[in-house]
Amino acid sequence: MATVKGDVHDIGKNIVGVVLGCNNYEVIDLGVMVSADRILDAALEHRADLVGLSGLITPSLEEMAYVAREMERRDFKVPLLIGGATTSKAHTAVKIAPDYSHPVVHVLDASRAVGVVGALVSAEHRHELDERNRSEQETLRRRYQEKEASKRYLTLEQARERRTPVDWENYDPPQPARLGVSVVSEQPLAELVPYIDWSPFFATWELRGTYPKIFENEVWGDKARELFDDAQELLQRIVAEGRLTTRGVYGLFPAAAVDDDIELYTDASRSRVLTTFRTLRQQTDRPPDQPLQALADYIAPKASGLPDSIGAFVVTAGIGIESLIEEYEAQHDDYNAIMVKALADRLAEAFAERLHKRVRDEWGYGRDEHLSTDEVIRERYRGIRPAPGYPACPDHTEKRRLFALLNVEERIGVSLTESCAMLPASSVSGLYFAHPNARYLTVGKLARDQISDYARRKQMSVSEVERWLAPNLGYTPSVEQPVEKTPAEVGASTTGNGR
Repeated sequence: MATVKGDVHDIGKNIVGVVLGCNNYEVIDLGVMVSADRILDAALEHRADLVGLSGLITPSLEEMAYVAREMERRDFKVPLLIGGATTSKAHTAVKIAPDYSHPVVHVLDASRAVGVVGALVSAEHRHELDERNRSEQETLRRRYQEKEASKRYLTLEQARERRTPVDWENYDPPQPARLGVSVVSEQPLAELVPYIDWSPFFATWELRGTYPKIFENEVWGDKARELFDDAQELLQRIVAEGRLTTRGVYGLFPAAAVDDDIELYTDASRSRVLTTFRTLRQQTDRPPDQPLQALADYIAPKASGLPDSIGAFVVTAGIGIESLIEEYEAQHDDYNAIMVKALADRLAEAFAERLHKRVRDEWGYGRDEHLSTDEVIRERYRGIRPAPGYPACPDHTEKRRLFALLNVEERIGVSLTESCAMLPASSVSGLYFAHPNARYLTVGKLARDQISDYARRKQMSVSEVERWLAPNLGYTPSVEQPVEKTPAEVGASTTGNGR
């Protein structure tokens, strides 16, 4: 098993490994950021009966398909298991299974892993599972094709004409107390604990429910309580001993929207562009009263002359996590090793929530908030903080621009992998929007004209944009078309870091 190249998330994979190990399977866990060649070479070396791939960020989906193609090319015959938060039965059926002629099975969670693996290694049951799986995947592919064929897309020009209606004439943008970049060298862990949203913590352990109601669940309520008590004990140790270090960096900048782009300026004079974030617009046709949105809609247009602003941030709670994990692994305590990662993720999200409150106060519009901690966790406040790689901004490469803007790696030690996953994994990044009407959105599927326009704006080739935005393509890319180069790319060296 391995987390594929460019991805650093492995909590789910680790849980699967522990469950399989407890059922007498030998699990060779190659870790994170593992290349296709290394995975397949190890599978041959260990004479593996199955190969399992995991990943969280969307570029991992393309990497999994590549591994499947390499297994086919290298004449592998063992089953391939697919898992991770961004994976699904439908995606596995449509994008991965066609690339490999042997069984490709999506495993929803650790509770299903033992049954699936048991059937696949059984001479008696493997054929039955394979036939059932292939039939289900064929049905999923047919449904997907029918659904995609029924979708209608507006042209990018038409979509822009139906942008989110905002009354800019009567809007008075809040003015930050100060502009520029600020560093939080260390946020006390004890101050973050009240901001922890515990519901996703239980989902990490595959217990579904909302905290604290999950304790009332007739099936797994007692298990949830036991898990929570263990988490509290470990969290108290982490806080008391300072075993994790938190760091953050954020900035507030003058900004204006230009079509679907957001220009950031060096100072209040707005005479020089500092950087430009590119946003994507919804294109799937819908009733006329429903706008086709982009994040740029929530920043005042440049033509309005309004002195609007935007924020950016990166926080981490993962500094020092490796030594703590190694400590538990040395004791063969897989449970607490996984628990540390789960708690660090929750602390990072809590840090993002706590910092957002601080920024709203500095921006002025948050000073009159009178919200309980629970209301803050439920995001009852004004403004949003969408993150690159998520539905409102599905392009992970915008993280490179954000990291360069804030000089993140130098200031707080958080870096990006080649697939734009953040290291340490327990890190959160995003942009701050202050407009009271700003809402999270899902960009969805995109047509060719927007992909081409976006590639021009990003100074990337169309094929590269298609690779990064593969889950959002509303069409099948042509493999015959030549790779398009922008003028900036011709003769330029490629460092891979996008900075």
